[in-house]
Amino acid sequence: MTEADAAPLEIANVSTAYGKKQVLDDISFALRPGEVFGLIGLNGVGKTTLIRSVLNLRQTSGHIKLFGEANLNASSRRHLVYLPERFQPSPQLTGWEYLGILLAYFNQSVDRDRARTIAQGLDLDPTALDRKVRTYSKGMGQKLGLVGTFLATAPLMILDEPMSGLDPRARVLLKDRLLEARNEGRCIFFSSHILSDIEEICDRIGVIHARHLIFLGTPAEFVARTSAPTLERAFIAAITEVDQAEGR
Repeated sequence: MTEADAAPLEIANVSTAYGKKQVLDDISFALRPGEVFGLIGLNGVGKTTLIRSVLNLRQTSGHIKLFGEANLNASSRRHLVYLPERFQPSPQLTGWEYLGILLAYFNQSVDRDRARTIAQGLDLDPTALDRKVRTYSKGMGQKLGLVGTFLATAPLMILDEPMSGLDPRARVLLKDRLLEARNEGRCIFFSSHILSDIEEICDRIGVIHARHLIFLGTPAEFVARTSAPTLERAFIAAITEVDQAEGR
């Protein structure tokens, strides 16, 4: 299998604990090239922990591969771009300076015309890129991070709660940009607790609850499994069933 044929991300039998507290237990799934995959679960259930495990920022058992290469190798991350949940670029940098530093990791220079187009497509005034980040609101800082994520040519985008801090208009625009990236052949892996967003744009979802992956498939399959009218209702029904079975 060539690198081009390999799954963007393979997670096999991954378990993670904080001290004696087991957070994730035997998680396994793989992403497909050119899909939008949503990871959902309650706050604190381990979504961010799993993402950090993928990035080799958390010690885990099991195996994780990025495009066929073990994630323990730093070189495995050359084909991904990551935006954390609490994105905080240096307040002393201008928007342009931040983008220049980020893209240097990918041996790219900043295409200023494209950056302005992406900024506009996320409802960020392109002139804000001339200013220092300390003058940005929380939402503007999030949009700057997203501009960099879309500018980077990495085929795998990993976004932890990318809708955080965005107003309804910006959320809609971000979903449009994510679908455009998918149409360009990029694979998008993101976590969210905003299930309406997940239902709208995801090709497949993974549902984490009580340490386990309790569902893997399409949003429509998940809704049909519970006979619920919406993904949100299906999610509540599914985790309630798990909690009842475990006597919670």
